[in-house]
Amino acid sequence: MARCRVSQNGRREHAPSQRQLRVAELIRRTLSDLLIQGAVPDPDLGQLSVTVGEVVMSSDLRLATIYVLPLGGGDSQTTIEMLAQQRAVLRRMIGKRVGLKFTPDLRFQPDTRFDQMETTRRILAQDRVRRDIEKPSSS
Repeated sequence: MARCRVSQNGRREHAPSQRQLRVAELIRRTLSDLLIQGAVPDPDLGQLSVTVGEVVMSSDLRLATIYVLPLGGGDSQTTIEMLAQQRAVLRRMIGKRVGLKFTPDLRFQPDTRFDQMETTRRILAQDRVRRDIEKPSSS
């Protein structure tokens, strides 16, 4: 039986399969290695430090959405554009290293989880929220 969850916009979504998760992690590690090694032929991209935070695979494993974040406070939109320009090269390099029957198409998105974590930290640091959290339960 497929596991479902309700997304933030109210649509039902299926939880990723073990295969989707394994392929996503394999692509994440491979892309990270390529970027760290400077194996990408674009010299501008080779100068950037990029964190590959997460890869989400489509259910048919034909599309990989890759969430990236430039280190050191760089412009994430510029980084995504540079990666998108090298998408075909990156896909070919990943395909050679991973050895899947079909190498998925790559889509790059900004990783906003760190921003969300900072917002959550600020909310939890507010006095009224700390009072509620630290308030002993009246059980």
